[in-house]
Amino acid sequence: MAKINGIYSALLVPFDASGKVIEKGLRQVVRHNLDVCQVDGLYVNGSSGETFMLSTEEKKLIFEIVKDEVQDQATLIAQVGSINLHEAIELGEFATTLNYDCLSAVTPFYYKFDFAEIKYYYDSIIAATGKDMFVYSIPSFTGVNLSRSQFEQLFQNEKIIGVKFTSGDFYLLERIKRNFPGKLLFSGFDEMLLSAAVMGIDGAIGSTFNVNGKRAKEILASVRQGNLQNALAVQHETNDLIEEILALGIYQTLKGILKVKGIDAGVCREPMKRFDQNRRDEVKRLVDRFSL
Repeated sequence: MAKINGIYSALLVPFDASGKVIEKGLRQVVRHNLDVCQVDGLYVNGSSGETFMLSTEEKKLIFEIVKDEVQDQATLIAQVGSINLHEAIELGEFATTLNYDCLSAVTPFYYKFDFAEIKYYYDSIIAATGKDMFVYSIPSFTGVNLSRSQFEQLFQNEKIIGVKFTSGDFYLLERIKRNFPGKLLFSGFDEMLLSAAVMGIDGAIGSTFNVNGKRAKEILASVRQGNLQNALAVQHETNDLIEEILALGIYQTLKGILKVKGIDAGVCREPMKRFDQNRRDEVKRLVDRFSL
């Protein structure tokens, strides 16, 4: 299996006005990530890919296109999680046939699943696929707050190799890294990368890395080299950019930036809003100001 660490883009997916995947645009987004942003890998069909608004077949199509474009040039993590366990297993089996490096699955959400049900969900996907798994923990979206002892119980399945930790609970992050050094820990909040890196994370997965991957790599590398002054300076600049992106609408603006770069990044899937074209000049200024 490929070595899994470093900076991974939570891959954006272009859609046309009718909501269909734009294959050419998706390939362009992949190439921009690998060739320009120089990320170490891609996290495919996650939140940034608007996956929870897609059909099973659309998710499979995205897995296929990305793998065909990347081949073995970067590490690929397939996010297969779904509130429908049968779909999650089907997607996991499909990604496995495509030779994705490992799987990830968001904790099951909406219903108040108890921990036994959550553990059953992960164990079932792994049993059906035989693949290594990252738990995708994002409590602000799912309402699922796993405790340290619950992570320990999940880790008893040796195929659960790590966590995508999208939470501001840095005490829990530190405790996981301290108590389970054999597991991989990836942070999921781009604006907190420096803080997470100081805690010894193995990598990070983020939306803004689709356009700002080089800075993310510099932050992580600077922390590992002990150059916290430079890491902080780059994080300040990164957060200035993130603040601007959030003010304009995160996914719409990231796609707008890619369009300025000549990439057919399409639009967001309805019911997400379309980007306000009257603010296109603001996006151009971001590209110039931050040398994106």
